[in-house]
Amino acid sequence: MTDPTDFPRDPRQPALPTHLRTGLWLAGIGLPVLPLRASKLPVGNCHDCTSSRGAGPCRCGDRPNMKFAGPCQCPAPCHAWAAATTDPAVLTSLAWAGAWRQAGGVAYHPGGAGLTVVDLDNAEAVAWARQTLPATKTVATTRGEHWIYRGAMQSANGVRPGVDIKSAMSYARWINTGTGTMTHLPDTVRALVGREESTRPRRGSVDSSSPARATWDRSVATGCRHNDTFVRTGLERGLARITACRDEGAGSKAYGVARFLAKQHTACPGPCGLEILARHIIDAAVSVDVPETYAERAVANGFGAVLVKAP
Repeated sequence: MTDPTDFPRDPRQPALPTHLRTGLWLAGIGLPVLPLRASKLPVGNCHDCTSSRGAGPCRCGDRPNMKFAGPCQCPAPCHAWAAATTDPAVLTSLAWAGAWRQAGGVAYHPGGAGLTVVDLDNAEAVAWARQTLPATKTVATTRGEHWIYRGAMQSANGVRPGVDIKSAMSYARWINTGTGTMTHLPDTVRALVGREESTRPRRGSVDSSSPARATWDRSVATGCRHNDTFVRTGLERGLARITACRDEGAGSKAYGVARFLAKQHTACPGPCGLEILARHIIDAAVSVDVPETYAERAVANGFGAVLVKAP
């Protein structure tokens, strides 16, 4: 979506009869979409994609920016948000037909459209938003509201009680066009993720003044062949995947992220500041209650699986 200001309405189609038609309409206004099951979860991965669990790429190649880089050759809507598309030929393809038949709803990838959704899960969170955040497009949900802003950022769950941020590497359920006018993503929302990462109480962790919070930059990576944007974007996406695992799997995800990042630097003469990247990965895992020693071991094993020397 190019600099969206609102979700347009089509007066000729006030009620679209099927989830597929809804998806096609949303794709037409620039929102990458995917079908959801009645449980509000994406459809399950196909047989060729079920092996994508952090140990190696699935047979189809995996979606770009998932556990392993693409390109993905799978025609089915696998890998959740990463399968979201605006291509009507894909949405109406035979490979997606079964998913649409069983769909209980439609989701969209906010980050892929340059948007951020502040998901307010209860009345208390809504009250906080009304006192704290600038007004924007608002969509009522079953338990709270979605506040939608122009601009993408890192996603994170539980940035404060009842508040999730859905943007990059995430999906949001489509409900309706909502009310109000979409406004620019404020620094207040961006700061929620930064504060959550640096100050959330963590079992066995150190405070935000720890060397683990050292910043990766060119001064610690004088032999890295990648530019700063490439490295930081890869790191941010990896950290988002780890912190999304708030119930289980964050340790394994940390291993996969470390292994993936290490692969990006195998051709560099070095140094690449990998010890800084490693500490960020460890800190992200600890922030979702992975024991620090376990996180350190997972990250060391991830780097060690690729590099001669662990970071």
